[in-house]
Amino acid sequence: MPAQRPGVREWLALFRLPGLGGARLAELAATATAWPDGWLALLPREAATALRLWLDHPGRSPLTVEIDRAEAWLAAAPDRHLLHPGHPRWPTLLAEIPDPPPLLWAWGDLAALAPPRLAMVGARRATREGLANAASFARELAGRGWCVVSGMALGIDAAAQQAALAAGGPSVAVLGCGVDVVYPARHHRLHERLREPGGLLLSEHPPGTPARPAFFPRRNRIVTGLSFGVLVVEAAERSGSLVSARLAAEQGREVFALPGSIHNPQARGCLRLIRDGAVLVREVDDIVAELTQWLPAASPRVPADPLPAEEGAASGEPLLRWLSGQPTPVDTLVGLSGLGIAECQRRLLELELEGRVAHAAGGWVRLSGA
Repeated sequence: MPAQRPGVREWLALFRLPGLGGARLAELAATATAWPDGWLALLPREAATALRLWLDHPGRSPLTVEIDRAEAWLAAAPDRHLLHPGHPRWPTLLAEIPDPPPLLWAWGDLAALAPPRLAMVGARRATREGLANAASFARELAGRGWCVVSGMALGIDAAAQQAALAAGGPSVAVLGCGVDVVYPARHHRLHERLREPGGLLLSEHPPGTPARPAFFPRRNRIVTGLSFGVLVVEAAERSGSLVSARLAAEQGREVFALPGSIHNPQARGCLRLIRDGAVLVREVDDIVAELTQWLPAASPRVPADPLPAEEGAASGEPLLRWLSGQPTPVDTLVGLSGLGIAECQRRLLELELEGRVAHAAGGWVRLSGA
């Protein structure tokens, strides 16, 4: 019989134990020890005493009030979750980093964690070109079935996440505050959108926790730890984005950087990264080529229930032959149709304007009656 594991209420208690930091809690979780006796044997004395009191006399434990408050927040809506080791949606990539969070508060669509993930970060005071580049790369990554991970910060972060969501792709924001706190305040609408299908808010801090400067560098390790690589779009020479790049390298993740003019202060950080070994990126294919093993499928997939060849030909649009109710990525359509990517995207846009296709998470779908 497998060892009993702590559930949500037990994790809430563990998180509140005195004298037990997140790193130690993550270490204990990795041992998969039996609950509760195995945990009690390994916990420091003060924490073990507090846990025993809560287990035996919950009404006398100061932990109970905090646990009840947290459970009430979780129960208030079906899209609120507490992710922990052993949870079916716990991101397994976090086990590879030196100091994983012991748990994650989540608000939104947990399906956003299913696709392969790439972090996108950059300057808060981004140039117009930088914002356009962030949006362009995020849109194409979304079309290829990738999830964009970032921190909902001003500038590059927000541009990338907004573009990925607008393209019908998933996006995950890791916050340096509680998931119910909007920071920066001007991103109220983006915060709302990240709670809708395809979006997800994550934090290692309980709901209601205000943003604090010390939380943001720690937040960055989760942004990169969730991802197979990080793309730095713009960064000054002294930039939090360079911290994210360093963390990614330490975690064994691939670091990508967009080049820029030597006269642009917001490009100097990226040029420095490239000088130090980051992959120079000109287009999404430069990223995909380095992360091929993480693609959802190794070869083009014929969608289920494709349109018959004669019906596609009769419609005057061969792309419809390869589209169904299941999302098909653009690169798969290119391979199946023999069209160039620019021509394929042009035809998809025309079909979308005609109401015959739509963009969804993971690719394009044919609308009923098309």
